[in-house]
Amino acid sequence: MHRHRLGRREALGLATTLALPGLVRAQGAAAFPDRNPRYIVPFPPGGLTDIMARFLGQKLSEAWGKAVLIDNRAGGNALIGADIAAKAPPDGHTLLAITLTHAVNATMFPNAPYDFRRDFHVISLLGSLPLVVVVNAEKSPARDLAGLVAQMRTTPMSGGSSGNGSPPHLGLELLRRVTNAGDRLTHVPYRGGAPSVTDLAGGTLDVMVSNLPECLAQIRGGRLRALAITSAERHKLVPEVPTVRELGMPNLEITNWTAVLTQAAVPAPLKTRLEHDILAAMRDPDMVRRAEEAGFQVLGWDSNRSTRFVAQETDRWASLVTEAQIRPDA
Repeated sequence: MHRHRLGRREALGLATTLALPGLVRAQGAAAFPDRNPRYIVPFPPGGLTDIMARFLGQKLSEAWGKAVLIDNRAGGNALIGADIAAKAPPDGHTLLAITLTHAVNATMFPNAPYDFRRDFHVISLLGSLPLVVVVNAEKSPARDLAGLVAQMRTTPMSGGSSGNGSPPHLGLELLRRVTNAGDRLTHVPYRGGAPSVTDLAGGTLDVMVSNLPECLAQIRGGRLRALAITSAERHKLVPEVPTVRELGMPNLEITNWTAVLTQAAVPAPLKTRLEHDILAAMRDPDMVRRAEEAGFQVLGWDSNRSTRFVAQETDRWASLVTEAQIRPDA
């Protein structure tokens, strides 16, 4: 009987000991964050990735009682910021904003200093948005997409983007193929969407396939003329702009997106906490309103669905990168 009671105590002690790591991890997740988290945006301020990151960062700051610091680390085709995030301590205090660019980078940079598929954990696909074919409203003779196509088939033109392999670059490559522009279309990569749109509005560039949030103000202000939108349906912020499918060019359809990641090595309870809090923020009515006003379709998908989507996009665009011989920025 004595031995039986002792055995029960030992069993209870063993069970408590085995449960301690889980309890500690759960307590750690409950106490998170214990300092200001950092949200790395590998692009300059003002671009679509930065816009969504700031919206989300504000909501997370309110929920956590700790200011989320937006850290813009532009350059290197978005590799610099991603590499910084990959090498940060895996304690859940570092988030990384990505777009379709990073899925393309997985093919374009086979020797990147990090492994996109292995080193990161996709928390949520936050939102998607179409791109818009835009020209300078004052200087461009193109009044519609057909006019631009005719111009591109005979006239040397310059097209800007937010960097080699960026969604605006992919859009330009699709436009090059549809128009058979070949060498007549010169691609000019920038270090972000905002500066390229600024140069288009200033007359330095001839055309862009721009992310909608990055050119919306210039369209509304009359400095840029929107010729077509690259989504399957018209967008409520620019309902007057026809889709490329309406105009008989479905091969120009392309959708950009933005997601939030952390390191794969972050403990599972913290990944769960991050996912829970981020999805809650994405359901906030004020967050949805602001993001939709900026041009996004708000998604807020869970981690499993988001991970599958990012993997599919990585595979989807690999062929265009290879066929078009898209290379890193010089």
